[in-house]
Amino acid sequence: MRVHILDDWSDTLRHLPCFARLAGHQVTVWTDPAEGPALAHRLREAEAICLFRERTRITADLLAELFNLRLISGRGAWPHVDLAACAAFGVAFASRKSDEAPNHAAAELTWALILAALRDLPGQMAAAKAGRWQQGVGRSLRGRTIGIYGHGRIGQLVAGYARAFGVRVIWWGSEAGRARAQAAGGEVPATRAEFFARSEILTLHLRLTPETAGLITAADLAQLPPGAVLVNTARAGLIAPGALLAALNAGRPAVAALDVFDTEPLTDPADPLLAHPRVIATPHIGFVTEDEFDLQFAEVFDQVNAFAAGRPINLVTPSPA
Repeated sequence: MRVHILDDWSDTLRHLPCFARLAGHQVTVWTDPAEGPALAHRLREAEAICLFRERTRITADLLAELFNLRLISGRGAWPHVDLAACAAFGVAFASRKSDEAPNHAAAELTWALILAALRDLPGQMAAAKAGRWQQGVGRSLRGRTIGIYGHGRIGQLVAGYARAFGVRVIWWGSEAGRARAQAAGGEVPATRAEFFARSEILTLHLRLTPETAGLITAADLAQLPPGAVLVNTARAGLIAPGALLAALNAGRPAVAALDVFDTEPLTDPADPLLAHPRVIATPHIGFVTEDEFDLQFAEVFDQVNAFAAGRPINLVTPSPA
């Protein structure tokens, strides 16, 4: 099959072991983003498209231009894919929302951002390189309380790191999530307000769905204790529009460590959130490790091979006749 891989911005995949799984196909790797007519033009010969997470939206307008396309292969949730359009144009879409293995890379970045925020590592590093020794005073982790919103696999990994550092863990989430946390011996505050008021470190670990969009409100953030750190390596849309910037300007949280933004890629250094003096920012690299890529794209490429062999797997939409 003529297989096109989208949005491999660092040109990483062709150098990983999993890439050998596409040896029987004609493969094109795109390392820069495109949209609209430019995207349709570069994909006009594609029979299969491999998505790089949610970096490209698959719309009806795009599919209407791709006469050769038979399969779209992805991994994870698919809020960026128009499933009705896939079915209407006879394009199979294959993906799985979850895996038994948690995303260790995202959990590790979460913990790195927590440490960076409390010790002001970006500021201290910049000061040292500029010849200023010991710029300011950081804060220790031990003895603090971390509030984890979302009792999923990544949240549970972060909780393990917290306990190893002597940090108290409290949980919040859906009613079912809170029940799971309590059943596992976790501490769940009596109310949502208490959860936020006790969270010296607040970290979000939820999928972005219509139900969770804007779930964290300005009122929630206003209840954080003085000096609180908010970490978001999940999705920017979990926080109500404009709420985080307003909360930072009001002083709670004191610091936000963000790996996700409403607009991605975010290339405007003057963006008010990105440029905020109390924001530590990374460019959505929670899943960006060689190990995680090899794990995820092995499955994406296996879906291509299974489809080409006439035995499709993980189909979300029907296979075309």
